[in-house]
Amino acid sequence: MSKTTFIIGAGVSGLSVALQLIDRGFSVGLLERGTSGAESSWAGGGILSPLLPWDYSTPVNKLALRSAAAYLEWIQRIERYSGLQAEYWQCGMNVLDTSQNDIERASRWCHESSLPFEINRSTIRLPSTAQVRNPRLLAAAKESILQQGGKIFENSKEINLHVHNRQVTDLTVDGVKYPAKDIVIATGAWAGLPLAGVAPAPHIRPIRGQMLLFKLEPGYLTTVLYRHGLYLIPRLDGHVLAGSTLEDAGFDKSIDPPTRAHLHQEACKILPELSGCPVVHHWSGLRPGAPDNTPLIDRHPDFDNLFINVGHYRYGVTMAPASAELLADLMEGKTPALDPTPYSWAAAEKRRWTNRL
Repeated sequence: MSKTTFIIGAGVSGLSVALQLIDRGFSVGLLERGTSGAESSWAGGGILSPLLPWDYSTPVNKLALRSAAAYLEWIQRIERYSGLQAEYWQCGMNVLDTSQNDIERASRWCHESSLPFEINRSTIRLPSTAQVRNPRLLAAAKESILQQGGKIFENSKEINLHVHNRQVTDLTVDGVKYPAKDIVIATGAWAGLPLAGVAPAPHIRPIRGQMLLFKLEPGYLTTVLYRHGLYLIPRLDGHVLAGSTLEDAGFDKSIDPPTRAHLHQEACKILPELSGCPVVHHWSGLRPGAPDNTPLIDRHPDFDNLFINVGHYRYGVTMAPASAELLADLMEGKTPALDPTPYSWAAAEKRRWTNRL
């Protein structure tokens, strides 16, 4: 293999960077310790917006809004190369039982962001909010990369980097040595752990989320519903996702009956028709938690050709296209469309966790 840019981690952050770099003519190889897209990228809901964007910082919303503007074209390109459907759907979102103060803040934010909204008593309607079906997006992205000549090395258990004068010159994967042009770390919830002698990303930690899946008739629910921290996401085939918890449980991915009962109860408060529906599936995922939900997208301070795209917390799928664009611009020495300062290593070091997840 000729000199290749290797991306360590094949969740949505790694896959999106691979797609962006392939578009720019890079030779790309993805390294994944398990199966591509099998962690938090698969487990999430796929809403392409921060749940209540007026509650989030400007850096989070800038990435989310830029991604939202590019998402449909991005998805169509993925689908064209892969031949697979990702189920992009502009279904809108209704925020229920909101206070007058929240309505005023939401209205102000939507005006400032030029996003359409409607107010009906205590409900805020966001008609432009879209979603994507995470597992299908991941499968399509993986196939698109392969069809365009990218390489994916799954079940890569042992990765070692070889460094000379701040440059990663080669890496060894399960005993096989490859020359490296650049390295990108996109290891999600594991980015806060040391990797092959590389200092870990500051303040990244796993945050568990549990979700439930129901099945209704197709077309019964046609918009995302959000109420007091819980959301229902309809799929085109009638499945409905309910979630999600925020649990500081380390790398424990277990699920538990009390959480299942709580999520079921809260989902039925939003949509009483779910009270008679059995739970089809109950699962959890480990989000790459970062303070303020702000990701780290930058060059690693200890190496000239090692980069990092981690810490997207609840919004890795949401921010994927814009995050990949920003990182690729930094790798090529171009001036990014977004100010990279809030996503820098230095900014990440200064952020701190609060008691609120």
